[in-house]
Amino acid sequence: MFYHIKGELILTDGSTAVIECGGVGYKLTVSLLTADALQAKIGSTVRLFTHLQVREDGIELFGFYTDEELTVFKLLNTVSGVGPKAAMGILSAFTPENFTAVVCSEDTKTLSKAPGIGAKTAARIILELKEKLGGEALSAFPSLGARATATTPRMSGKLSEAAEVLTGLGYSRAEATDVLRSLDITGMSLEEIVTAALKGFAKP
Repeated sequence: MFYHIKGELILTDGSTAVIECGGVGYKLTVSLLTADALQAKIGSTVRLFTHLQVREDGIELFGFYTDEELTVFKLLNTVSGVGPKAAMGILSAFTPENFTAVVCSEDTKTLSKAPGIGAKTAARIILELKEKLGGEALSAFPSLGARATATTPRMSGKLSEAAEVLTGLGYSRAEATDVLRSLDITGMSLEEIVTAALKGFAKP
């Protein structure tokens, strides 16, 4: 129904972005990577590629900073047992390029580090998507294959720095990503982000 939404970014946090377009504020669920890319753009005009998910219990609009991210999200949703929540967890831990590299190299261990993804689910994703990612399914996005050389989850900006601090303190990358995604880091310094994340770990 919607291909993209373009308008003024009025809010963003770890999992949500709000874009005002034509006097309407559209609330979009976003990955940690997209949220991080939007942090410096509050008040500016942005464009997010979109996917509308209609379920019996509600309607949810997902937003993506790049069309490659949207493509990977749609592919993940074709895998048995992988829904939108798990797909966004994967896209919060991996760029589309890194995800492609992980799947094509059959790196189950690395893929299972994404929030909510166990070894069995990771193996199923690789089994069902390896051929698609290595074939013609992403031919419209050759950059995915050309740049898919790294096989570790990564983020950018302050969130990446915070994740590095947390892993240095002994938390796993998956744990750090999961907690950081739940935070609203608008206007927060790196120290404040890490402190908030540590408080998140302390909660029962």
